[in-house]
Amino acid sequence: MNTDTMAQFFALLEFGGLVGLVAALTLPSIRRHVADSALSLAALVAVGAMLGSLAFSEIADFVPCDFCWYQRIAMYPLAVILTIAAVRGDTGIRPYALTIAGIGLALAAYHVQLQWFPEQSSTCDVSNPCTGRWVEAFGFVTIPQMSALAFILIIGLLTLPQEQQ
Repeated sequence: MNTDTMAQFFALLEFGGLVGLVAALTLPSIRRHVADSALSLAALVAVGAMLGSLAFSEIADFVPCDFCWYQRIAMYPLAVILTIAAVRGDTGIRPYALTIAGIGLALAAYHVQLQWFPEQSSTCDVSNPCTGRWVEAFGFVTIPQMSALAFILIIGLLTLPQEQQ
C-alpha cells in the first residue's frame, strides 16, 4: 500500500466517523445506539489514530515533526486509557480523556494553521519543518488535519448526550 492510499484510507475512516457522529447528534434513534458504545468507539478512534501515526512513521518512513510528536504524546495515552475504560465499562474516565483530547486538539489546530500559513515563524526543525506536508489525501487532507479530526471525534463521542430513559 503506497502512502497516498494509506492516507486516503485513514481520511475516509475519519470522515465516516464524522458522518456517524453528526447523525448521532441529529437523530435520536442513532444517538441511542452510538451513546451506548461511545466509550468503545472513542477507544477505536484513538487506537486507529495511533496505528495510523505509526504506519506513517514506521512503514512510510515519514519523520514526525515536533508538533506531530506533541500530538502523539496526547493520542497514545488515550488509546490505552480509553481501551481499558471501554473493557471495564468505566465512564468515570471521561473528564480525564476529554482533558487530554482537548490539549491534543489545540496542538493539532495550531499545527494545521502552521501548514496553512507557512510564512510565519515556527519552533520546528529547519530540516523537518512543521509546515511540511507529507501527504494530502484527496488533495487537501494532511496528517495534522487527520489528527485534529481524530481528537474531535473522541471529544464528540465522549460528550455525546445520553438518552433519558
